[in-house]
Amino acid sequence: MVSASLPDFPWDLLEPAKAVAAAHPGGIVDLSVGTPVDPVPASIRAALADASDAPGYPLTAGTPALRSAIAGWVARACNASGTPAVLPTIGSKELVAWLPTLLGIGPGDVVVIPQVCYPTYEVGVRLSGAEVVRSDSLTALGPDPRVKLVWVNSPSNPTGRVLPREHLRKVVDWARERGAVVASDECYLTLGWDDTPVSVLSDEVCDGDYTGVIAVHSLSKRSNLAGYRAGFVAGDPALIGELLAVRKHAGMIVPAPVQAAMIAALEDETHVTGQRARYASRREALRDALTAAGFRIEHSGAGLYLWSTRGEDCWKTVDWLAERGILAAPGAFYGPAAAQYVRIALTATDERVAAAVARLAA
Repeated sequence: MVSASLPDFPWDLLEPAKAVAAAHPGGIVDLSVGTPVDPVPASIRAALADASDAPGYPLTAGTPALRSAIAGWVARACNASGTPAVLPTIGSKELVAWLPTLLGIGPGDVVVIPQVCYPTYEVGVRLSGAEVVRSDSLTALGPDPRVKLVWVNSPSNPTGRVLPREHLRKVVDWARERGAVVASDECYLTLGWDDTPVSVLSDEVCDGDYTGVIAVHSLSKRSNLAGYRAGFVAGDPALIGELLAVRKHAGMIVPAPVQAAMIAALEDETHVTGQRARYASRREALRDALTAAGFRIEHSGAGLYLWSTRGEDCWKTVDWLAERGILAAPGAFYGPAAAQYVRIALTATDERVAAAVARLAA
């Protein structure tokens, strides 16, 4: 069975700590997951509703209007002056989990993922039957011809680390020399705080040439559309064409009303500015409270998380927070190198964030 080769679903392991936190007299403050809690902007909801009379099958490639909206956003937000191909996806997690399989990667092949990263990268490799290698230094891998795919994630989930353009360029050059694909997960690209994220599609990295390079994006964080499952991939036309061909056969199609909502989201930056301001306020409050409570925060220059440590086993920190009614994600979810860290999410209401701040101060 395929499920037998997969790790336990991480958040199931957090249930005991969640029960402790939920028993707090003031209720739980759940900072363990990056699930948006603020409303979907009215203009996006209106676009979804207006397109709800959709009896026919939608286009797997996306409507011409959606492809145009994605391409325009990529040009603006990613500083991509070339002509990357684009393709809507059913959120970004689906694409991350199935990309190795969709690209024909399998037994005997190697996929490189970051040392500390989102668990679904490893799950996707296991689903394909390929071998996973955790490494932040490609030079250490040598000229291994089995490497077919290299994942990079900037800004990182969970650490908030931003990779500089020089690093991204080296990764692209390394992969091209070996005929490997570079997949860049950039779902937090628009949430730079102390650091300014750079897209792998940027002219600073690719000079307008997207050969062997794709970037994965999501509207879940920027527009509060996690419930809509709205994402897209952009980059090498040949690779995007290959993904489209397989997805047509597999029925991996974004619903027509969601496609209409995506257009509204991509063509409006006002709601993005407002949401950024809310996250900035929550970030400042939680960062100050954690630091005052003896935590050290590392990286966290972008994204929706504070990568925090007390210099002890992450599960001990999770329990310490749970006793105060606060639930955090243990670093163990993200790789062996993260065993002394917890991920603190900014995705809680102002009232819940204030409650966490008060409990940390106490």
